[in-house]
Amino acid sequence: MFRKNLWFVSVSTKERRLRLDNGETNELDDLKRRLDIALEKNSGANSQEDIDSSKNGKGQALRISTELIVAVGVGGGLGFFLDNLLGTKPWLLIVFLLLGNAAGLWNIYRLLNGKNYRVGLNHKK
Repeated sequence: MFRKNLWFVSVSTKERRLRLDNGETNELDDLKRRLDIALEKNSGANSQEDIDSSKNGKGQALRISTELIVAVGVGGGLGFFLDNLLGTKPWLLIVFLLLGNAAGLWNIYRLLNGKNYRVGLNHKK
């Protein structure tokens, strides 16, 4: 392999031009044209798929973080309100923070497994 590379280096520019003029240029032009067509087909499809998956992943990450933050916040707020109302500081705050955390993690589990558990008037099972 080294000798082939060494031989190629020793070939003069004039000899290379003569070889290309004998018909290799047509093959190279044809190859370039086919590569351009293939790249054009693939670049548009792949970039659109990448954009869609990126949007989908960002949306899902935002929903997961929102689910957890809201559930813990609502649990903590409810616990704080009940603690002030009943005078049981800090016990209900701790209990409802844990319940909010559990609810948030349960919502994330349902989201990732595709189990929506939808309810409502127009929901069809």
